[in-house]
Amino acid sequence: MLDTRPLLEETDFPRIFRGKLSILQVNLGYLCNLSCVHCHVNAGPKRTELMSRESIDQVLEFIDRQGIRVLDLTGGAPEMNPEFRYLVTEARKRGVEVIDRCNLTILNEPGYEDLAQFLADQKVVVTASLPCYSEQNVEQQRGKGVFAESIIALQKLNDLGFGMPGSGLSLNLVYNPGGPFLPPAQAGLQADYQRELKESHGIVFNELLTITNMPISRFGSMLLSKGQFADYMQLLKDNFSEQNLAGLMCRSLVSIDWQGRVYDCDFNQMLDMPLIASDRKETYLADLLNEDLEGDEVFIGEHCYGCTAGQGSSCGGALGD
Repeated sequence: MLDTRPLLEETDFPRIFRGKLSILQVNLGYLCNLSCVHCHVNAGPKRTELMSRESIDQVLEFIDRQGIRVLDLTGGAPEMNPEFRYLVTEARKRGVEVIDRCNLTILNEPGYEDLAQFLADQKVVVTASLPCYSEQNVEQQRGKGVFAESIIALQKLNDLGFGMPGSGLSLNLVYNPGGPFLPPAQAGLQADYQRELKESHGIVFNELLTITNMPISRFGSMLLSKGQFADYMQLLKDNFSEQNLAGLMCRSLVSIDWQGRVYDCDFNQMLDMPLIASDRKETYLADLLNEDLEGDEVFIGEHCYGCTAGQGSSCGGALGD
């Protein structure tokens, strides 16, 4: 796979400083039942990296020490980590909101038949990847048969109350572009998703989150192989919006990799760009149990333009629509 890192290191992106930490995003490993074209962590069925129980206990200790209120679980397919249910259960006991970034198809895999019920019982916020409401577009990004499996999973979640008014069970969908272009306006696209999924499949959900593809890892490699990398970076820069700087997710979030190392965001994690406000070459979660990160500088690069282009982009969707 082509390495995009040397092209992203030097940047004129504005300096960013942290606000109050409120979200802990944890990558439980790169094992996944899918291998999606846009995946910025290069996850897949052959990956073996998984967070250990020891590191997960450090996550829980960090939550206790820092008063974290939101735990955002990613992968790979985070549910494939054998400790997933332990972490979710312990976090929910503490009153922490848990977000599961689910690829949907995992809910239909052998051995995971009761996963949807577990998520409902624990009142986990399911944030599910569905890059389009069109079968052709989804399968182009994620593989043959994935759209049908995703629809089955969404119907299963709806049957349990996810996305239903008054249920207290949130179901959000995630859109990302199918190529080197910016997402359309989030509000308008959400209305399209809600109409098409309701009319065609009887599916309802709460919110659509639009996320810009980052020029890193698998997607960045694809851009390089097609000679589109420079053009895509120019697109991101040409659409830079200063008003998005205040809402950047790196100001309120830290990202933890499967080994317990800490980064300013999930994208920096994939680029091996550690926290710069530390004198350590690598910073582990255990090093920060009693540290206040507010006011620390964020490690920036050219890829940061992806979060500020157009309506902006974060793990919570558009920053301004």
